Amino acid sequence: MSWQDKLRKVEPYQAGEQPRIQNLIKLNTNENPYDPGEKVKKAIQDFDSSRLSLYPRPDADELRKALAEYHHINENQVFIGNGSDEVLALIFLTCFNGHEPVLFPDISYSFYPVYCELYQIPYQKVPLNESFEIVKTDYYQPNSGIIFPNPNAPTGICVSLDFIEDILRHNQDSIVVIDEAYIDFGGESAVTLIERYPNLLITQTFSKYRSLAGIRLGVALGSQEVISKLYDVKNSFNSYPIDSLAQVIGLASMEDSDYIYQNAIKVIETREYTKKALKDLGFVMPNSKANFIFVKHPDYDAQKLFEQLREKGILVRYFNQPRIHQYLRITIGTPQQMETLIQEVKNILQA
Repeated sequence: MSWQDKLRKVEPYQAGEQPRIQNLIKLNTNENPYDPGEKVKKAIQDFDSSRLSLYPRPDADELRKALAEYHHINENQVFIGNGSDEVLALIFLTCFNGHEPVLFPDISYSFYPVYCELYQIPYQKVPLNESFEIVKTDYYQPNSGIIFPNPNAPTGICVSLDFIEDILRHNQDSIVVIDEAYIDFGGESAVTLIERYPNLLITQTFSKYRSLAGIRLGVALGSQEVISKLYDVKNSFNSYPIDSLAQVIGLASMEDSDYIYQNAIKVIETREYTKKALKDLGFVMPNSKANFIFVKHPDYDAQKLFEQLREKGILVRYFNQPRIHQYLRITIGTPQQMETLIQEVKNILQA
């Protein structure tokens, strides 16, 4: 066997395109169109660069405390990592170690199967129904863990807390992970269920709601036992994951939560306006509660529309995958950006 045969081979996650094109309306990676706030800007300006010669606080204690207060839980129920993708990777490594498959939707965040392949975890993609909805009874089967986003991606469909609680009641011997990357754009967080269900683990991110995709901060919230095991694994991998500047920026963001909430209201209002405008043009879509919409036009090819919008300087996300190859995922930008999108779509359809 050669050394090449000993290399691990995986199919990596494909992130949304990040082109360097001037004057591009970028609506393909679910970034927040608004800045993260004055307190974040001031924190960056006031940061003492001499601190960079020293290691950061290993567990970001001040930020953990602020997150615990925000969510009304204990500090030992908060885990922080380098973006929610790292947090999810550590969750798969820590929590999904049984012989039965890990369950997640067939149309969902495409990093989940990548983690399973990387860690050699058995998994099963559970089909959504024809309306792209999760069927909770499909998860009442033997498993080594369950994970799904709420709202789901790329559909934007959100389930209720009662729905989540039913899944938890039927899976008390498994960790159930609710990926809440988009929860603050219209859903209700499952954090209130943590006290009753120690097998519940929630992930969140600073990238979307808090407009901080560039600093990589992710969070897990759960029982003290699960969080402690996550830290054990993290500290076996990287003892200092959150750099000093990111901790300062994250803390400033927590102090500016009222401003960030108002930005989320703007995104929600723009999303609802965009949904109506595209429906008036003949598009169909699930009822998104995220900062994106998932749209299809019955009489126009999605890939063709994607390519034509790109030529106009508007980038959206196209998934060349079974069941969703006629859909586009469109991030909600500013009102002006969405007006431009709507007008260009109208021009293309009428040409």
